[in-house]
Amino acid sequence: MLNNPLHDAPRPIKFSVIRVPYLLEPDYDEELPFVESNRERLIKKWGGAEGWERQKRNHDLKGRGLEAGIPHFNLDRLASNTMASHRLIQHVSKKYGLTVSEGLYDRLNVYYFVEGHALNDKSKLAKVAAEEIQKLVLSDDAESSQTTMTEEEILQFLNCNEGKKEIQLALDTLREIGIHGIPKFIIEGRTIVDGACQSDKFVQIFRGIEKKGQIASGPVFGSILGLKDDIVQKGSHGA
Repeated sequence: MLNNPLHDAPRPIKFSVIRVPYLLEPDYDEELPFVESNRERLIKKWGGAEGWERQKRNHDLKGRGLEAGIPHFNLDRLASNTMASHRLIQHVSKKYGLTVSEGLYDRLNVYYFVEGHALNDKSKLAKVAAEEIQKLVLSDDAESSQTTMTEEEILQFLNCNEGKKEIQLALDTLREIGIHGIPKFIIEGRTIVDGACQSDKFVQIFRGIEKKGQIASGPVFGSILGLKDDIVQKGSHGA
């Protein structure tokens, strides 16, 4: 396997990642900053401590995290309804493009999985998001002429319902096409790959696309989530 599949290829691939929302706990109260710890959630989900230990051994999340450079997952992270955070990611995608929304998504992964903060703690989320968006928009890889959202503006957005209709439509579409769990990747609008697959599976798929020289079709969820074609065409990763 190549060390850097994006840049070591004969013709490096540029592609767009659209983060399609999925609610792990759709019945969590949207008004609560958090509901329980993730440890409590998973022990209940897998029928007790023994079942949860068995799942950890089967999935080897800790080992795969270490392989990806993540030394620690906070098992006691605060679990909450994630609708507001999904709306924020989609809003940032439309406003600043996929490169910035991907950067914010990465930061929120650390915020939640490592630091253990709740994704529905809106005041804390607004502060972290404002700091990260400012860095990303002013970086060399983004449109530096754009005005960044302030913490107050982000908090105001999180406290409204803007974008919720698109999120719900995406969730309905996932159910219609038979996706009932995550992580999943939909590549070329038709190939569904379990996100838990090892990286060589994805390299194989992208090498096939590179060899063909074209994609079969565009993203399934771009229009559903209200993303304009130029944002998708600009891409989020690649050469």
